[in-house]
Amino acid sequence: MNTSVTRENILLLARRACDTLMAKFDAPDLPPVGQFHYHQGVFLDGLRQVWKLTGEQKYFDYMKQWVDARVRPDGNIYNFNPGQLDDLQPGVLLFPLYDATGDERYRLAMDTVAYYMSHNPTTPEGGFWHKAWYRNQMWLDGLYMAGPFMTEYAVRFSRPDMLDQVVFQAKMMREKTRDEATGLWRHAWDYERRQPWADPVTGKSPEFWGRSIGWVPVALLQECELLPDGEAKQTLSGIAVELLRALLPWQDKASGLWYQVVNKGDQPDNWLESSCTCLYAAGLCLAVRQGFMEKEALEPARKAVQGIFERLGEDEKGLLIGNVCVGTGVGDYPFYCARPTSTNDLHGVGAFLLMCAEAAKAL
Repeated sequence: MNTSVTRENILLLARRACDTLMAKFDAPDLPPVGQFHYHQGVFLDGLRQVWKLTGEQKYFDYMKQWVDARVRPDGNIYNFNPGQLDDLQPGVLLFPLYDATGDERYRLAMDTVAYYMSHNPTTPEGGFWHKAWYRNQMWLDGLYMAGPFMTEYAVRFSRPDMLDQVVFQAKMMREKTRDEATGLWRHAWDYERRQPWADPVTGKSPEFWGRSIGWVPVALLQECELLPDGEAKQTLSGIAVELLRALLPWQDKASGLWYQVVNKGDQPDNWLESSCTCLYAAGLCLAVRQGFMEKEALEPARKAVQGIFERLGEDEKGLLIGNVCVGTGVGDYPFYCARPTSTNDLHGVGAFLLMCAEAAKAL
């Protein structure tokens, strides 16, 4: 397989990744079948980026088929749990569909998602609970699940209150999870300090889990692309760049990848994880392309893309993206290292597509 990092090759592999999953699943059957959920949302958002770069209609049509299976003609959404941010993230797909078709049901569904995001339960200080049954817990993943949708909705429909909330949540998450020594962010924070993983003094979880950190710069820099110059954009980009710079020392020199537990590559049982590497590379490309980081930051991004390409496999059914951590909760070092891996998991393929889209534009 040709693994050189050229625009032509990047887009070729992105198409192959899309085509592999499209051949495996009819759009309405993307797992978890029948649910409006971020697993599908992450993959389809990556597929949307490939559609925008290539203009190939089949990618738009596939995205539309999935959304149409989940959104009723009256704009109500089938089978989603508004009490968890994970089930609100696919709302980002509604914007391009509404733009392309003018179908009012997509606008009505946007309003539904926006309502539940605006009424998400919060900690006493105002931070979003990750799930309604995870009382007073903030997880890094939540910035990706809510922020890009809220930003686009705020910009399109003149909701400055929602944009204020996006900035507030990012600042709150940084305050509650950032480690002063490394600049890295811990996976989660418990206001009540009751969870087994929570530090009894700080409430922080014990480890820096790769993919959870990866959602943050991608989300914040996607938001910056939607915003005019101003305080909100400056704040979000500053937070994202600070975190990306903190990640750079932990890139594995030999492979170009990052570890499942980011800062413990020299410890037993840790392993190089694909999805976090894809997200960090996407974040670096986004930051450089928007002028927030120097062009030299493209070198670690290029090395990461190269490392991911060299790990790709293939069989008679298509492209194989492996070494992807399955979805996981919060835990300690042995917990993260023992998590199973999967091949062509929607997390992994979605992160791969986001990396390819940003690399094609920046590299």
